[in-house]
Amino acid sequence: MSEKKNLSRAELVRLRREQEHAKEMKRALKEVTRPVPVVARAKPKAEKPKKRQPAQNARRRFQIALPHMPHMPTVNMRSFSIPRPRFGWRFVSFILAVLLGAAIYFAFNLPELRVNDAQVTGNQIVTPAEINSVLNVTGQPIFLLTPSDLETRLRLNYPELASVRVDVSLPNLVTVNVTERQPVIRWEQGGGYTWVAEDGVAFRPRGEMVGLISIVAVSAPPVIGSGADPLSPTPFISTEMVEAVKGLAGHVPPGMPILYDAGLGFGWNDPRGWRVYFGTTASDVELKMRVYESMVTSLTQRGIRPALINVTYPTAPYYRMTQ
Repeated sequence: MSEKKNLSRAELVRLRREQEHAKEMKRALKEVTRPVPVVARAKPKAEKPKKRQPAQNARRRFQIALPHMPHMPTVNMRSFSIPRPRFGWRFVSFILAVLLGAAIYFAFNLPELRVNDAQVTGNQIVTPAEINSVLNVTGQPIFLLTPSDLETRLRLNYPELASVRVDVSLPNLVTVNVTERQPVIRWEQGGGYTWVAEDGVAFRPRGEMVGLISIVAVSAPPVIGSGADPLSPTPFISTEMVEAVKGLAGHVPPGMPILYDAGLGFGWNDPRGWRVYFGTTASDVELKMRVYESMVTSLTQRGIRPALINVTYPTAPYYRMTQ
């Protein structure tokens, strides 16, 4: 303080300026040595993305820092891995095609799947050999046979078969069950003869059968239309004619055949010397027989010997003399 008091005013002013200058220099040095902060450039404002609604059952993820592991040498694990086979749709299709081809090959070539002969039951007229000759299934693969086709084939070839049932079963069994039409009439016409069943269907005779009603026709019967079943043959005569024949059979003189004429119907040669006809209806056979016997008695008493008697209409019978 004593020094400051001894200094002049000019010296005090100079001293104060030196101190202020020293402070300024110190402040400037401090500003120069201070690190300059890095200022980031402002990014342009972008549209704020919409927040996703968190899923109800979404799991929360946590990132955990694992402790530093010591460096391990890398090993190529591919050299130790076993390749896993990949089965695509092409491989599956190939396997299926192979299996299908093998199945078709064995189905066509295995003798266990080929038919020998059909087993026939219910037959009395048609032989099993005849049925097998029409079926033609011997040696055929079992899976190629259709029962309905075999049934149609038999019914079209044998009209004596009223019904046919064919069953095909593995490995190679074919069974045929038939129901045959039974003949009741032996119809002779034009030097040949045929058998006729109850429904009027005619079929090929097989020799001679005892007990059939013998008919000798001088003309062919009227043509009958086909029925509703396309597999059933067209009847040769109507069922009413069959019933008429059966009704007259008990009144025919022994050893005499029944005659047929398209215009007069059924009749026979009476051993007393004339021919009689009764038409083709079966509803009034007994009435016709009584009228006939009464008419014969009356003619005999009067000494009349006719050549033909017709009782087709029992209310108007007539006789004809020899011309």
